[in-house]
Amino acid sequence: MDTSEDMSLLIVDDDKPFQQRLARAMEKRGFATETADGLKDAAAKIAVNPPAFAIVDMRLEDGNGLDVIQQIHEKRPDSRAIILTGYGNIATAVTAVKLGAIDYLAKPADPDDIAAALARKPEDKASPPENPMSADRVRWEHIQRVYELCERNVSETARRLNMHRRTLQRILAKRAPR
Repeated sequence: MDTSEDMSLLIVDDDKPFQQRLARAMEKRGFATETADGLKDAAAKIAVNPPAFAIVDMRLEDGNGLDVIQQIHEKRPDSRAIILTGYGNIATAVTAVKLGAIDYLAKPADPDDIAAALARKPEDKASPPENPMSADRVRWEHIQRVYELCERNVSETARRLNMHRRTLQRILAKRAPR
């Protein structure tokens, strides 16, 4: 990356250890990093100095990462932002891109992959992942996401997923597939 350009980077994540590791890794790659723990903290930093780059967690304790993406894009349309999430789904990925995100990566993301996504030109396509999640893992992630959205209510989750409650309980009791 050209060091004469603005390399300001805002990392918004409420997982403090991950946030700090990622900040150190991105600083080693030439970024001037600043961190925010949530939506309010990020909004204050964006208002003062909108970053050239951003890495935003989808689920924050005090809000949604999509709101951060929207605020950044309103203040600085040329900003390049990436959404990180442990609960990927197509609807939120599409929404993130419509709001101005340039990529949508699953946690835990490798700092090299993140730096490559931030550096990629808009006309370049992302390469397919080397080790994509298995179909079983994608299914498990989706069930976990719906379970969390239903506030860990097994009966409500089973109803929304159109599956028997006992079947869901067996799935939830098992470890995540690789």
